[in-house]
Amino acid sequence: MTLDLIVAGGGPAGLATALHAARAGLSVQVLEPRSGVIDKACGEGLMPGALAALAEIGVDPAGHPIAGITYCAPGRQVTAAFREGPGRGVRRTVLHAALHQAVAAAGVEVVRAPVRRMSQDADGVEIDGRRARYVVAADGLHSHLRRSLGLDREHHGPARYGQRRHYALAPWTDHVEVHWARDAEAYVTPVAADLVGVAVLSTTRRSYDDHLAAFPQLVERLAAAERASDVRGAGPLRQGARRRTAGRVLLVGDAAGYVDALTGEGVALALGQAGAAVRAIAVDDPQAYEADWRRLTRRYRWLTGGLVAATTPRRIRGAVVPAAQALPPVFGAAVNALARPVGT
Repeated sequence: MTLDLIVAGGGPAGLATALHAARAGLSVQVLEPRSGVIDKACGEGLMPGALAALAEIGVDPAGHPIAGITYCAPGRQVTAAFREGPGRGVRRTVLHAALHQAVAAAGVEVVRAPVRRMSQDADGVEIDGRRARYVVAADGLHSHLRRSLGLDREHHGPARYGQRRHYALAPWTDHVEVHWARDAEAYVTPVAADLVGVAVLSTTRRSYDDHLAAFPQLVERLAAAERASDVRGAGPLRQGARRRTAGRVLLVGDAAGYVDALTGEGVALALGQAGAAVRAIAVDDPQAYEADWRRLTRRYRWLTGGLVAATTPRRIRGAVVPAAQALPPVFGAAVNALARPVGT
């Protein structure tokens, strides 16, 4: 039997693609080598636009409301509230479980299987004996399929890495806090009434605890809290793709290319790309996805790439929070631009 679509990868991007495909009346199957709910190093803050995109596919994960973003430095902070409703802090495992439940309810089969061999012709794609008219590669940041298709694009700038741990304590804020230090940022996200996630991003390779020591106020807050998860890491975060389509294969999510987690749009981008890929497949025009991908990700690529480039020099990092504090309308406009649904 030839399916309309095989999705390679059962993370949020792949499962969202499968849900969009099922809603479009396409026959779809998901291939994922890992079983059960999959955790990942992630800031876990869903912007309002990401929540809206999840609602479109019938997914409403439990979490903690997020009212906005706060930038913090010793003795200074500046806050921008979301203007069009709250976001939500959601544990990655909770999000993945909610997507799994929705996929099961939609009747989509998730097969525990790796992708070993893929070939395509004018009419379809074959993966390890399974055949479909199209394949979506949603196999993550270090995509095996992107590499096998010759679509990897090398990045020559400084590599950034992320690490995350959870702490069992009541959130002290309903904002995502971004703490700035000389070599790293720390992202504090309330994800439940008794749980906080703390992620660190940096170009410097150090242990999680060594990075956290650069934020003494944060260390003091966390000192009495029980560690509620192991440290998880990811990186290098910057990954490029020469293009997002190769014949009948379309790249979605982190597999399609990723700039950085600095502005927290990863899940929203994946959800937007999932819908765009399925729309292109439904009308047998995979090339339309490339143009849609560029449109959907333009704001993220420009704002995030510019902010990462501007704040990489150590001498500039100390000016980030004072600059945002001096120009609150600009800071608020940037935060709310990122909070909007992808592509708007």
